[in-house]
Amino acid sequence: MKNVLVTGADGFIGSHLTELLLEEGYNVRALAQYNSFNSWGWLEQIKNPDLEIVCGDVRDADFCRHISRGMDTVFHLAALIAIPYSYVAPDSYVDTNIKGTLNMLQAARDSGVEKILVTSTSEVYGTALYVPIDENHPRQPQSPYSATKIGADAIAKSFYNAFDLPVTIVRPFNTYGPRQSARAIIPTVITQIAAGEKEIKVGDLSPTRDFNFVRDTCRGFLAIARSAATSGQEINIATGKEVSMRQTLETIAEIMGADIRWTVDPQRLRPSKSEVRRLLGDSAKLRGLTGWEPQYSLEQGLRETVAWFTDKENLKMYKSNIYNQ
Repeated sequence: MKNVLVTGADGFIGSHLTELLLEEGYNVRALAQYNSFNSWGWLEQIKNPDLEIVCGDVRDADFCRHISRGMDTVFHLAALIAIPYSYVAPDSYVDTNIKGTLNMLQAARDSGVEKILVTSTSEVYGTALYVPIDENHPRQPQSPYSATKIGADAIAKSFYNAFDLPVTIVRPFNTYGPRQSARAIIPTVITQIAAGEKEIKVGDLSPTRDFNFVRDTCRGFLAIARSAATSGQEINIATGKEVSMRQTLETIAEIMGADIRWTVDPQRLRPSKSEVRRLLGDSAKLRGLTGWEPQYSLEQGLRETVAWFTDKENLKMYKSNIYNQ
């Protein structure tokens, strides 16, 4: 696994995974989505001369074959992930999340890669029917986003069954940390408080989540890639600890020493049948196959996240007064 490709490397988790792989001595080819601004997203913050950055789009099958040549392992993270925007533009989610994944699977097969990790999401499970949620939990498409990820997972599994492609479906629960989009609950609260707001706009604070600090999520990806026993598997990355949105935001306010109040912003609410009410993951398979354990408590991770977002150079990259779908 010397030469690795990371798609979606310009994004939140992808950029942290790229950093970890470089730290571990791998030759990394990082895909940033092509744009006319020549922006590499969060890869701009990685100052490593050994990093190879390519720009393109996973919706182009020929391009996917081109960037996969010579790669030993592919970490496929490229996706459209914002749930609210999937209500507005579901067709684009089908193109990127399903067709883009198909293109990468075909490219990996043609290029003879040793392993491809396809990134899923805990959103495919929907509201927990039982807890902790293991990999056998029923899939419930409660948003167009989750539906396309369910479809992408099924395509990936079919390539393992039909073509013996060494594919693993990696399913992180709610990842947070530095560089996360302000569309997510933790960054949007931190940035509002850091901007001096006293009345913090939020959505529904009653759902519960299983929060992974991004460094632990990336360590999970690497552990899965290094294990010979993970091909053909669907594997959760989860802490096994559950916390409500309200408890999380109260912890953030305490860390930041903020005297604030919450107000519900209607545009931040999901449709009633689309809201995932409860997520609590079971990572027994990951622990058993790789020995992975989370290293960060929620409070530790939140403190690092707050410290990063409240740095003036980082905070100025966010528009705290605008809700980003």
